[in-house]
Amino acid sequence: MDLNGWFQKGMTADQYMNSMSRNKEEMLSIYQRFAAKAEDRSKLEALRSRKLRAIVLSEDWCGDALLNNPVLLRIAEAANIEVRFLLRDQNLELMDQYLTNGTSRAIPIFIFINQEGEEVGVWGPRAPELQALVEKERAALPDKDAEDFQEKQMAMYKGLAKKYQTEPEIWQIVADSILSTLLK
Repeated sequence: MDLNGWFQKGMTADQYMNSMSRNKEEMLSIYQRFAAKAEDRSKLEALRSRKLRAIVLSEDWCGDALLNNPVLLRIAEAANIEVRFLLRDQNLELMDQYLTNGTSRAIPIFIFINQEGEEVGVWGPRAPELQALVEKERAALPDKDAEDFQEKQMAMYKGLAKKYQTEPEIWQIVADSILSTLLK
């Protein structure tokens, strides 16, 4: 299937959000509180004429998705980018074309396409600064075979999710990173 076909197969943002059983309130909370900066909005308005579209590979259980998806939706509104969501686990054929580091099915992945269905940019699963934060947090964990590894790992993920939901600076880091992909 070509990218236009994948786009057509996808759910609208409303359909995706209505299907969510996890992290819906958290995602909506960020969506309701995040707004693109004025200088970013002018850049995004300049993208309107390109009539870009975005395919989002995501899952509602993903902590990175609860952060990145609402930021993308706000950017898409300003740039008039139509967004469609595909669940990663039901669309592995496409997911496997966008593996992180060639091996990981990390999400979300944003595939930006033009009206002809040609890929014009790919973003995800994290902004580089947030990847560095996650790597720093992981480095502080005990060895995987340690008795308290699972407990400490879960606490790390909960801590990151809280930061993702409460720190507007993080939302802007994500927005800046997505913008750098769109404005290439």
